[in-house]
Amino acid sequence: MEDLRLSPLRLGSFKSSPPRGSPTFRRVHSGRTPRREVKANGGALQWFRSNRLIYWLLLITLWTYLGFYVQSRWAHDDDNKVEFLRFGGKLREDVLHVEQNTRVGSVVDKTTHLVVDGTNVVHVDVNKRMHVALAKKEDATPRRSLSARRRRRRKAGRSSRSKTQKVRKVVEDLNEQDPELPKTNVTYGKLFGPFGSIEDRILEWSPQKRSGTCDRKSDFKRLVWSRRFVLLFHELSMTGAPISMMELASELLSCGATVYAVVLSRRGGLLQELIRRRIKVVEDKGELSFKTAMKADLVVAGSAVCATWIDQYMDHFPAGGSQVAWWVMENRREYFDRAKPVLDRVKLLIFLSEVQSKQWLTWCEEEHIKLRSQPVIVPLSVNDELAFVAGISSSLNTPTLTTEMMTAKRQALRESVRKEFGLTDKDMLVMSLSSINPTKGQLLLLESAALVLEKEKEPEQVANGTQSKIKNLNGVKKEKISLSVRHRLRGSSRKMRIKSPALDNPSVLSATGKRKLLFSANLTEKQDLKLLLGSVGSKSNKVAYVKEMLNFLSKNGNLSNSVVWTLATTRVASLYSAADVYVTNSQGIGETFGRVTIEAMAYGVPVLGTDAGGTKEIVEHNVTGLLHPVGRLGNKVLAQNLLFLLRNPSTRLQLGSEGRKKVEKMYMKQHMYKRFVDVLVKCMRP
Repeated sequence: MEDLRLSPLRLGSFKSSPPRGSPTFRRVHSGRTPRREVKANGGALQWFRSNRLIYWLLLITLWTYLGFYVQSRWAHDDDNKVEFLRFGGKLREDVLHVEQNTRVGSVVDKTTHLVVDGTNVVHVDVNKRMHVALAKKEDATPRRSLSARRRRRRKAGRSSRSKTQKVRKVVEDLNEQDPELPKTNVTYGKLFGPFGSIEDRILEWSPQKRSGTCDRKSDFKRLVWSRRFVLLFHELSMTGAPISMMELASELLSCGATVYAVVLSRRGGLLQELIRRRIKVVEDKGELSFKTAMKADLVVAGSAVCATWIDQYMDHFPAGGSQVAWWVMENRREYFDRAKPVLDRVKLLIFLSEVQSKQWLTWCEEEHIKLRSQPVIVPLSVNDELAFVAGISSSLNTPTLTTEMMTAKRQALRESVRKEFGLTDKDMLVMSLSSINPTKGQLLLLESAALVLEKEKEPEQVANGTQSKIKNLNGVKKEKISLSVRHRLRGSSRKMRIKSPALDNPSVLSATGKRKLLFSANLTEKQDLKLLLGSVGSKSNKVAYVKEMLNFLSKNGNLSNSVVWTLATTRVASLYSAADVYVTNSQGIGETFGRVTIEAMAYGVPVLGTDAGGTKEIVEHNVTGLLHPVGRLGNKVLAQNLLFLLRNPSTRLQLGSEGRKKVEKMYMKQHMYKRFVDVLVKCMRP
């Protein structure tokens, strides 16, 4: 037995087991653990009592839940609020005092919850309640809650400061809003539109349904793909500059770029449209907007009014001027004076027309301002939505919506909208869409229309075979002279020849020496003049000027019956479809470019414009429209042109056709973005 040895591999692995039947043996080989034995013997309650931490956590949770429940019921149930504050059936006096002061000291609008407290104005959401702060006596507060009170005071101080800032922002927004006239028929007489629902029903298409219009093969798309842009809006009114910037942002997004919009003034109605187009609006026009612009590949400012922001941005980031392209869309001296401190610091200036560029360069020479680079001319264009409805080929056309089909739908749209206006085929609708202010010349247009109506009142003597006896030879000669003077078109190189004394239109007229435009001598039945003015409700309208126009109409009852108004809107395809003549009556040095001019021409509508500014670059006199001088001296010429087109419907069609051809050749979207490529190459970071 002494020679018997264990294997080395088994040494240490062998353990002696306790004797069977011993307590140790039972504890090792038993399937029950001590904890399980306790549970099995009903020790759960004993274990719960031994763990006091769990006990107190449950009590705190229950107490917190009850507190939140009571507070929620008290805060959101005004009817039962008092019952929650009763102690022993008696209402506390301090609570009653606060309740009474709240009811007396606040003026609450039930619809908008506008609360006025002294000089502060606070807008409260409809679904939110005004909370009442309970006043507690300091001597009733225990010592141990002093630290909690201090924390609450600091938190309340921060919240009050944020509320004060919000109040100041609301007050600033209210101060920059011009007072408006009520948009009712009582104010304007006949107010119509907008006609977006009619467009959607007849055209069976809506701009909201489009997914993108980018030309994937263009240089513009290649340059902006995956780049970051910041577009600077001076305001959000439904006027030329903000709408052009919004469409630029949409085009950049559809071409794969990231776009941020910095809005200096939110007056106007384009904010919801920006949100619908998924254009990111920076919530700040200061520090946050500067940081966003610093990270961008290009900053495009869309108005001369952006000068202050550009100045502050370059003070914050001195090298930022090298990435700023300033698309100036104004052409008046006051805008130049506002912009001149920073004109020489930005990378590039963009203008809309040659006339505007020459004017600004002249002012720069007078002020001894040397620009960093030669300006670039980028005219505006007709967007794809309007071109699509007009029947012009665009990126929105599909095999089921061809240009021929859209032309037929546009005719149906014209008939429906004119029916809404109460017009017939005998009416010539003259339209002028723009913000209503003295620079646009709407009051002068009313005066010209009044002259037309006065001419229409004069008895017309028709010289034909049956009525030749009532006219002598001298009378016929005088009639010829008066007609030639009345209907002579300004700028013609020869006098008009009257084919017959009974006809008021010339047979042949030279078009400024470039081409001869033949006018039809077939006079249709007499038509009536109707005038459509917009845009009612635009934030750029001058209320005093609108009142002056309404006063003029009240003194000319015959004219007021011929004038209709329409609301400001971005859905204008229906209005262009219904119009027969468009008037651009911008005063001073004229319209910078006039996007509405090319939009009307795209719909085959002849344009009557002032012989100034960019309008004379767009409208060819006697070819695509007729021009007249600015000021009251032009009223008589404008009246003559209106009267001439009123009596010659076929001439309107011919002028409109030539204008449409010019738009298709020069002012489509692809033409504008082809020029914008030069801006990207010169300004954008490599």
